[in-house]
Amino acid sequence: MAANSKKSRRGFLDKGLKIGLAGLVGGIGLSKLSSKLNAKSESPSGDTMELMTTDGSLIQVDSSEVVEVVSSHDHQMDYDVREGIPNRKFVMVVDLAKCKNALSCQRACNKAHYITGENAWLKVYQMQESEDTAPYWMPTTCQHCDRPACVTVCPVDATFKRKDGLVLIDNERCIGCRFCMAACPYSTRVFNWGEPGQEITLNMDVLGHEPTPEHAGMPSLKGTVDKCDFCPHMVKNGELPHCVTACPNGVFYFGDKYEDTVTNGEETVRLSGLLKEKSGYRLLEGLGTEPSVYYLPPVDRLVEFEDGMENFMEFQSVEKPE
Repeated sequence: MAANSKKSRRGFLDKGLKIGLAGLVGGIGLSKLSSKLNAKSESPSGDTMELMTTDGSLIQVDSSEVVEVVSSHDHQMDYDVREGIPNRKFVMVVDLAKCKNALSCQRACNKAHYITGENAWLKVYQMQESEDTAPYWMPTTCQHCDRPACVTVCPVDATFKRKDGLVLIDNERCIGCRFCMAACPYSTRVFNWGEPGQEITLNMDVLGHEPTPEHAGMPSLKGTVDKCDFCPHMVKNGELPHCVTACPNGVFYFGDKYEDTVTNGEETVRLSGLLKEKSGYRLLEGLGTEPSVYYLPPVDRLVEFEDGMENFMEFQSVEKPE
């Protein structure tokens, strides 16, 4: 029920994507439209609508002209997996005060990406600075850095960074040298020593596809490197990553830095306000990697700390959902 409830509230991200595209349509579409306003339409519909130009002026145009321009622009907006989604900057916020090591995030991630065992892309660690301080749970994943060292050292351009902030791996290009694993200061990458360990339900989405960024969510290739990818196949459709919707405690927030908005599926908040109010920070800030993942300190906890490390070690093999 909780998962379904969150999925029903994914409209925030979907709305944001549509707003972004609408902005582009307005800017490009109207610039093309202005050149047509001086000429009479060959087949006007008779219906007019009021639009605002880029300089703020209101103009009356024939509805047929608007449809023609928008359709032409949509055709040009082909999605390029290595470029990403235009005018977006995806970020994640992890609220450590809410995490109780439920591991629903990990199970959902494993299930969606055919991951098992220690190859989990998302791990939850028990943290404690000293014997006198309180322990807390800390989910860790790829930080999707703006200045990623992993991209710099890859000799075959298998690891690349998109304009929307996502750092991805092309498994077809990866040669398994593991230079990226050595360069990553967060140790969030894993190596596929063998074939996927869980049973795979072969359906039309899987058959004939390799685990490239174009077909994210496919089984991994033996001899290649893997990591969290922020679920680009979900984000492209205006949906939230699996870990966000699966968490029963609202630990993960995901959104667009340019829009200054993030959501955990239950609530939508301002990114800047959340980080300022909760004293948000990024891991290993001094390295200059500029991570896209922010953490909120484990203060004023909503749940009691529970010793769940035994559950953490029990990785479950699950099937790919239909």
